Amino acid sequence: MDESSTTGVLGASSFVGECVIRRLRESGRQIVAFSRSAHAGNAESTVTWLQLLPSVAVSPQVPHITEWVCVAPIWVLSQYFSMMEASDARRVVVLSSTSLFAKKDSPDPDEQALVCGLHAGEQALRTWAETQGVEWVILRPTLIYGYGRDKNVTEILRFVRRWGGFPLLGRADGLRQPVHAEDVAMACVSALTVPAAGNRAYNLSGGETLSYREMVCRIFAAIGKRPQAVTIPRWLFRLAVAALRRLPRYRNWTTEMAERMNRDLVFDHGDAARDLGFSPRPFHLSQGDMPT
Repeated sequence: MDESSTTGVLGASSFVGECVIRRLRESGRQIVAFSRSAHAGNAESTVTWLQLLPSVAVSPQVPHITEWVCVAPIWVLSQYFSMMEASDARRVVVLSSTSLFAKKDSPDPDEQALVCGLHAGEQALRTWAETQGVEWVILRPTLIYGYGRDKNVTEILRFVRRWGGFPLLGRADGLRQPVHAEDVAMACVSALTVPAAGNRAYNLSGGETLSYREMVCRIFAAIGKRPQAVTIPRWLFRLAVAALRRLPRYRNWTTEMAERMNRDLVFDHGDAARDLGFSPRPFHLSQGDMPT
Protein backbone atom coordinates (compact mmCIF):
# COMPACT_ATOMS: atom_id res chain seq x y z
CA MET A 1 0.00 0.00 0.00
CA ASP A 2 1.30 3.46 -0.94
CA GLU A 3 0.97 5.18 2.43
CA SER A 4 1.74 8.61 0.99
CA SER A 5 -1.60 8.61 -0.87
CA THR A 6 -3.81 6.64 1.52
CA THR A 7 -7.08 8.08 2.79
CA GLY A 8 -9.15 6.77 5.70
CA VAL A 9 -12.94 6.93 5.39
CA LEU A 10 -15.17 6.67 8.46
CA GLY A 11 -18.81 5.79 7.71
CA ALA A 12 -17.69 4.26 4.42
CA SER A 13 -20.75 2.05 3.93
CA SER A 14 -23.19 4.99 4.02
CA PHE A 15 -24.46 6.22 0.67
CA VAL A 16 -22.39 9.39 0.93
CA GLY A 17 -19.41 7.25 1.97
CA GLU A 18 -19.76 5.14 -1.16
CA CYS A 19 -19.74 8.32 -3.26
CA VAL A 20 -16.59 9.49 -1.47
CA ILE A 21 -14.86 6.17 -2.12
CA ARG A 22 -15.65 6.37 -5.84
CA ARG A 23 -14.21 9.89 -6.00
CA LEU A 24 -11.09 8.85 -4.10
CA ARG A 25 -10.52 5.90 -6.43
CA GLU A 26 -10.80 8.24 -9.42
CA SER A 27 -8.11 10.45 -7.89
CA GLY A 28 -5.73 7.47 -7.66
CA ARG A 29 -5.67 7.13 -3.87
CA GLN A 30 -5.46 3.98 -1.79
CA ILE A 31 -8.38 3.81 0.64
CA VAL A 32 -8.88 2.28 4.06
CA ALA A 33 -12.65 2.11 4.51
CA PHE A 34 -14.01 1.76 8.05
CA SER A 35 -17.53 0.53 8.77
CA ARG A 36 -19.32 -0.65 11.90
CA SER A 37 -20.70 -3.66 10.06
CA ALA A 38 -18.59 -6.39 8.51
CA HIS A 39 -17.98 -5.78 4.80
CA ALA A 40 -17.28 -8.47 2.26
CA GLY A 41 -15.15 -6.08 0.24
CA ASN A 42 -14.74 -6.37 -3.53
CA ALA A 43 -12.17 -6.96 -6.19
CA GLU A 44 -10.91 -3.38 -6.01
CA SER A 45 -7.28 -3.52 -4.90
CA THR A 46 -7.42 0.17 -3.98
CA VAL A 47 -9.89 -0.33 -1.10
CA THR A 48 -9.15 -2.12 2.19
CA TRP A 49 -12.19 -2.63 4.43
CA LEU A 50 -11.85 -2.71 8.23
CA GLN A 51 -14.66 -3.25 10.69
CA LEU A 52 -14.96 -0.49 13.27
CA LEU A 53 -14.76 -2.37 16.56
CA PRO A 54 -13.70 -0.67 19.82
CA SER A 55 -10.42 -2.60 19.64
CA VAL A 56 -9.68 -1.16 16.20
CA ALA A 57 -10.00 2.37 17.52
CA VAL A 58 -7.06 1.92 19.92
CA SER A 59 -5.02 -0.66 18.00
CA PRO A 60 -1.34 0.22 17.40
CA GLN A 61 -1.68 -1.70 14.11
CA VAL A 62 -3.74 1.07 12.46
CA PRO A 63 -2.17 1.85 9.06
CA HIS A 64 -0.28 5.09 8.49
CA ILE A 65 -3.06 7.40 7.23
CA THR A 66 -2.43 11.13 7.16
CA GLU A 67 -5.74 12.23 5.61
CA TRP A 68 -9.22 11.27 6.76
CA VAL A 69 -12.82 11.80 5.66
CA CYS A 70 -15.60 11.27 8.21
CA VAL A 71 -19.10 10.93 6.78
CA ALA A 72 -20.40 9.14 9.87
CA PRO A 73 -22.43 11.28 12.32
CA ILE A 74 -20.05 13.92 13.66
CA TRP A 75 -21.03 13.22 17.28
CA VAL A 76 -19.42 9.75 17.14
CA LEU A 77 -16.10 11.00 15.75
CA SER A 78 -14.52 11.56 19.17
CA GLN A 79 -14.62 7.77 19.74
CA TYR A 80 -11.95 7.43 17.04
CA PHE A 81 -9.60 10.29 17.88
CA SER A 82 -7.08 7.86 19.36
CA MET A 83 -7.19 5.77 16.19
CA MET A 84 -6.47 8.81 14.05
CA GLU A 85 -3.66 9.88 16.38
CA ALA A 86 -2.09 6.43 16.02
CA SER A 87 -2.31 6.77 12.23
CA ASP A 88 -0.47 10.12 12.29
CA ALA A 89 -3.45 12.08 10.95
CA ARG A 90 -2.58 15.49 9.48
CA ARG A 91 -5.94 16.61 8.01
CA VAL A 92 -9.49 15.50 8.85
CA VAL A 93 -12.53 16.42 6.71
CA VAL A 94 -15.83 15.96 8.52
CA LEU A 95 -19.50 16.25 7.55
CA SER A 96 -21.74 18.24 9.87
CA SER A 97 -25.03 19.84 8.74
CA THR A 98 -26.73 23.20 8.24
CA SER A 99 -29.34 21.82 10.67
CA LEU A 100 -26.99 23.32 13.26
CA PHE A 101 -28.51 26.66 12.28
CA ALA A 102 -31.86 25.68 10.73
CA LYS A 103 -33.09 23.79 13.79
CA LYS A 104 -31.43 25.72 16.61
CA ASP A 105 -34.73 27.28 17.75
CA SER A 106 -36.85 24.16 17.26
CA PRO A 107 -39.13 23.30 20.21
CA ASP A 108 -38.91 19.60 19.30
CA PRO A 109 -36.72 17.69 21.83
CA ASP A 110 -35.31 15.32 19.21
CA GLU A 111 -34.28 18.21 16.97
CA GLN A 112 -32.71 20.03 19.92
CA ALA A 113 -30.73 16.86 20.67
CA LEU A 114 -29.56 16.82 17.03
CA VAL A 115 -28.40 20.43 17.24
CA CYS A 116 -26.55 19.73 20.50
CA GLY A 117 -24.89 16.69 18.93
CA LEU A 118 -23.74 18.68 15.90
CA HIS A 119 -22.42 21.53 18.03
CA ALA A 120 -20.63 19.21 20.47
CA GLY A 121 -19.15 17.18 17.63
CA GLU A 122 -17.78 20.23 15.85
CA GLN A 123 -16.33 21.65 19.06
CA ALA A 124 -14.74 18.33 20.03
CA LEU A 125 -13.09 18.10 16.62
CA ARG A 126 -11.66 21.61 16.85
CA THR A 127 -10.35 21.07 20.37
CA TRP A 128 -8.75 17.71 19.58
CA ALA A 129 -7.29 18.84 16.26
CA GLU A 130 -5.74 21.99 17.70
CA THR A 131 -4.21 19.98 20.54
CA GLN A 132 -2.74 17.42 18.12
CA GLY A 133 -1.62 19.87 15.44
CA VAL A 134 -4.11 18.38 12.95
CA GLU A 135 -5.88 20.50 10.32
CA TRP A 136 -9.66 20.19 10.32
CA VAL A 137 -12.27 21.00 7.67
CA ILE A 138 -15.99 21.00 8.52
CA LEU A 139 -18.51 20.70 5.68
CA ARG A 140 -22.16 21.49 6.39
CA PRO A 141 -24.48 20.22 3.64
CA THR A 142 -28.10 21.25 3.31
CA LEU A 143 -30.72 18.69 2.24
CA ILE A 144 -28.68 15.74 0.91
CA TYR A 145 -30.37 13.47 -1.64
CA GLY A 146 -29.38 10.79 -4.10
CA TYR A 147 -29.62 7.13 -5.10
CA GLY A 148 -32.87 6.61 -3.25
CA ARG A 149 -31.05 6.24 0.04
CA ASP A 150 -31.41 9.63 1.70
CA LYS A 151 -33.86 10.43 4.49
CA ASN A 152 -35.23 13.60 2.94
CA VAL A 153 -36.25 13.59 -0.71
CA THR A 154 -36.60 9.80 -0.82
CA GLU A 155 -39.04 9.81 2.10
CA ILE A 156 -41.26 12.30 0.23
CA LEU A 157 -41.02 10.13 -2.88
CA ARG A 158 -41.99 6.98 -0.98
CA PHE A 159 -44.94 8.82 0.59
CA VAL A 160 -46.14 9.97 -2.83
CA ARG A 161 -45.89 6.45 -4.24
CA ARG A 162 -47.83 4.98 -1.35
CA TRP A 163 -50.54 7.59 -0.84
CA GLY A 164 -50.76 9.27 -4.25
CA GLY A 165 -50.43 12.79 -2.84
CA PHE A 166 -48.48 14.85 -0.37
CA PRO A 167 -49.76 17.19 2.39
CA LEU A 168 -48.45 20.76 2.50
CA LEU A 169 -48.93 23.29 5.26
CA GLY A 170 -50.14 26.63 3.92
CA ARG A 171 -48.27 28.02 0.92
CA ALA A 172 -45.20 25.85 1.59
CA ASP A 173 -43.11 28.61 0.05
CA GLY A 174 -40.05 28.25 2.27
CA LEU A 175 -36.91 28.06 0.14
CA ARG A 176 -34.76 24.93 -0.10
CA GLN A 177 -31.43 23.97 -1.73
CA PRO A 178 -31.23 20.16 -2.12
CA VAL A 179 -27.65 18.99 -2.69
CA HIS A 180 -26.75 15.72 -4.39
CA ALA A 181 -24.57 13.22 -2.52
CA GLU A 182 -22.07 13.15 -5.39
CA ASP A 183 -21.52 16.91 -5.08
CA VAL A 184 -20.99 16.54 -1.34
CA ALA A 185 -18.46 13.77 -2.00
CA MET A 186 -16.62 15.96 -4.50
CA ALA A 187 -16.28 18.67 -1.86
CA CYS A 188 -14.99 16.13 0.69
CA VAL A 189 -12.22 14.96 -1.63
CA SER A 190 -11.29 18.50 -2.66
CA ALA A 191 -11.10 19.60 1.00
CA LEU A 192 -8.41 16.98 1.69
CA THR A 193 -5.72 18.83 -0.24
CA VAL A 194 -6.71 22.49 -0.73
CA PRO A 195 -4.36 24.51 1.52
CA ALA A 196 -6.87 27.35 2.02
CA ALA A 197 -9.45 24.96 3.49
CA GLY A 198 -7.41 24.14 6.59
CA ASN A 199 -9.23 24.94 9.85
CA ARG A 200 -12.33 26.29 8.10
CA ALA A 201 -16.02 25.40 7.92
CA TYR A 202 -18.05 25.54 4.70
CA ASN A 203 -21.74 25.39 3.82
CA LEU A 204 -22.60 23.04 0.96
CA SER A 205 -25.94 24.02 -0.55
CA GLY A 206 -27.45 22.78 -3.81
CA GLY A 207 -27.10 24.43 -7.19
CA GLU A 208 -30.71 25.61 -7.24
CA THR A 209 -32.96 27.44 -4.80
CA LEU A 210 -36.64 26.52 -4.99
CA SER A 211 -39.70 26.55 -2.75
CA TYR A 212 -40.66 23.50 -0.72
CA ARG A 213 -43.82 23.23 -2.84
CA GLU A 214 -41.83 23.27 -6.09
CA MET A 215 -39.44 20.66 -4.69
CA VAL A 216 -42.38 18.35 -3.98
CA CYS A 217 -43.85 18.99 -7.45
CA ARG A 218 -40.50 18.04 -9.03
CA ILE A 219 -40.60 14.76 -7.11
CA PHE A 220 -44.05 14.01 -8.54
CA ALA A 221 -42.78 14.79 -12.05
CA ALA A 222 -39.74 12.55 -11.59
CA ILE A 223 -41.98 9.51 -11.16
CA GLY A 224 -44.36 10.53 -13.91
CA LYS A 225 -47.22 11.66 -11.71
CA ARG A 226 -49.32 14.80 -11.90
CA PRO A 227 -48.65 16.84 -8.75
CA GLN A 228 -51.22 16.19 -6.04
CA ALA A 229 -49.81 18.43 -3.31
CA VAL A 230 -52.73 19.01 -0.96
CA THR A 231 -52.78 22.22 1.09
CA ILE A 232 -54.32 21.62 4.51
CA PRO A 233 -54.80 23.87 7.56
CA ARG A 234 -52.54 23.70 10.60
CA TRP A 235 -55.06 21.98 12.89
CA LEU A 236 -55.66 19.23 10.36
CA PHE A 237 -51.95 18.83 9.74
CA ARG A 238 -51.40 18.24 13.45
CA LEU A 239 -54.03 15.51 13.45
CA ALA A 240 -52.55 13.94 10.32
CA VAL A 241 -49.05 13.90 11.80
CA ALA A 242 -50.33 12.38 15.02
CA ALA A 243 -52.00 9.61 13.02
CA LEU A 244 -48.99 8.99 10.76
CA ARG A 245 -46.63 8.73 13.72
CA ARG A 246 -48.41 5.49 14.67
CA LEU A 247 -46.80 3.93 11.59
CA PRO A 248 -43.14 2.95 12.05
CA ARG A 249 -41.97 4.65 8.84
CA TYR A 250 -43.38 8.03 9.94
CA ARG A 251 -42.65 7.90 13.66
CA ASN A 252 -40.09 10.71 13.32
CA TRP A 253 -42.47 13.11 11.57
CA THR A 254 -43.32 16.18 13.63
CA THR A 255 -45.47 19.28 13.26
CA GLU A 256 -42.26 21.31 13.52
CA MET A 257 -41.14 19.72 10.25
CA ALA A 258 -44.36 20.95 8.69
CA GLU A 259 -43.93 24.46 10.07
CA ARG A 260 -40.55 24.69 8.35
CA MET A 261 -42.23 24.24 4.97
CA ASN A 262 -42.88 27.98 5.15
CA ARG A 263 -39.43 29.06 6.35
CA ASP A 264 -36.47 29.86 4.15
CA LEU A 265 -33.52 27.55 4.81
CA VAL A 266 -30.97 29.09 2.45
CA PHE A 267 -27.20 28.98 2.85
CA ASP A 268 -24.50 30.57 0.73
CA HIS A 269 -21.89 28.17 -0.64
CA GLY A 270 -19.73 30.91 -2.16
CA ASP A 271 -16.75 30.13 0.08
CA ALA A 272 -16.86 26.46 -0.93
CA ALA A 273 -17.09 27.44 -4.59
CA ARG A 274 -14.04 29.69 -4.24
CA ASP A 275 -11.81 27.37 -2.19
CA LEU A 276 -13.01 23.88 -3.08
CA GLY A 277 -14.22 24.34 -6.65
CA PHE A 278 -17.69 23.35 -5.41
CA SER A 279 -20.17 23.53 -8.30
CA PRO A 280 -23.38 21.68 -7.34
CA ARG A 281 -26.01 20.57 -9.84
CA PRO A 282 -29.60 21.88 -9.98
CA PHE A 283 -32.32 19.77 -8.39
CA HIS A 284 -33.42 17.11 -10.86
CA LEU A 285 -34.01 13.49 -9.89
CA SER A 286 -32.56 10.93 -12.29
CA GLN A 287 -33.63 7.31 -12.58
CA GLY A 288 -30.62 6.38 -10.46
CA ASP A 289 -31.95 8.54 -7.62
CA MET A 290 -35.13 6.48 -7.30
CA PRO A 291 -35.50 4.02 -4.41
CA THR A 292 -35.78 0.37 -5.35
